[in-house]
Amino acid sequence: MTSRLKTVENFYTLTIFILGIGVVYFIWPFISKMVMILVFSFLITTVLLPAVDTLERKINSRLFSTFFVMGGVLLLVFGFLFGFASGMFQQSSEFYFRLTEENYVNDLNSMYESALSSLPGVSSMGDGETPQLAERIQSFISGFIQQILTIAKSGVNFIFLTAIILVFTFILLVEYHHFRRTLVALVPNKYFELGVRIIHNIEMQMSRYLTGQFLAASSVAILSFMGLCILNLYGANLTMIVFISIIAGLSNLIPMVGPFVGMVPAVLIAIMNNLGNESALSHLIFNLVPSPFFIFDIILMFIIVQQIDNNFITPILVGESVGLHPMLVMISLFVGGTVVGPLGMLFAVPIAGVIKVISQEVVFLVRYAHLL
Repeated sequence: MTSRLKTVENFYTLTIFILGIGVVYFIWPFISKMVMILVFSFLITTVLLPAVDTLERKINSRLFSTFFVMGGVLLLVFGFLFGFASGMFQQSSEFYFRLTEENYVNDLNSMYESALSSLPGVSSMGDGETPQLAERIQSFISGFIQQILTIAKSGVNFIFLTAIILVFTFILLVEYHHFRRTLVALVPNKYFELGVRIIHNIEMQMSRYLTGQFLAASSVAILSFMGLCILNLYGANLTMIVFISIIAGLSNLIPMVGPFVGMVPAVLIAIMNNLGNESALSHLIFNLVPSPFFIFDIILMFIIVQQIDNNFITPILVGESVGLHPMLVMISLFVGGTVVGPLGMLFAVPIAGVIKVISQEVVFLVRYAHLL
């Protein structure tokens, strides 16, 4: 009789589990955006929580400590974005002004035509058939501005979601300890100690993971800065290298997509600063391969930095921060990227760390259940 009841109970549990998966599958398209908002809010809360707790102990006000910490972070973020945007605007304005000068345009087109004539199969082109570089650049700038306007229009939704995430983050920071006590109160008395330990270990895992990611991003930013400085020593004539390095470090948090985000402004600035410079146009990487305007030098530098990060820095720092073997970190990134894409790679490692914590506690519960 006991065996039959146990079989019925197991069947009932399995049925509920399958039904739960089915319900989540069907309602996921409707709740996915809200889930992502909550996840991002929780991650930001985990990062800012120590600072808020420390400030609260000094001023004895949770609300004001949260306001000051979030306000300071937002000022830093918007200050960086404003500084980078104003720098790029000034750079583009100077470049556009140079394109309006007739002598510069003539020299530019002459340099471009001579470069084209040196290529096999192009030297036979007749007069007037060679496309003018200035016209191509002006056409590109016009199309680029249109793309920026299109992105700005679609960015309203992004700004709205960001505002919601910040509101949720503020609420979580103010009421974090209250939410935590409420969550702990929901745990049955029989599993109270186990539930508290799981919650605490998950918090520690997330904190260590985010610390590891911050250290990895900082390492990428430092390596990028060193690489850009070395390129400048060889005449790359790159400006705003501090901004570019910080962008490369921050974008490194998004695997696969991040390296290209950091590379694009460096390439654009190199072209704007060196356009019209014949020595930059005829530059050879390793004195063998043509690399006009140091474009391939920059790409190679970022590839080297990313290889160092992907094979050494991230597996060691992030893997140790969540207690995972570097091989498991790489497998988690692969599975997350295959199933969800770049966003899945961003959350793959912390999810693997949370699964590890829960698995360890479940194994402990099964092993010592008879003592509870």
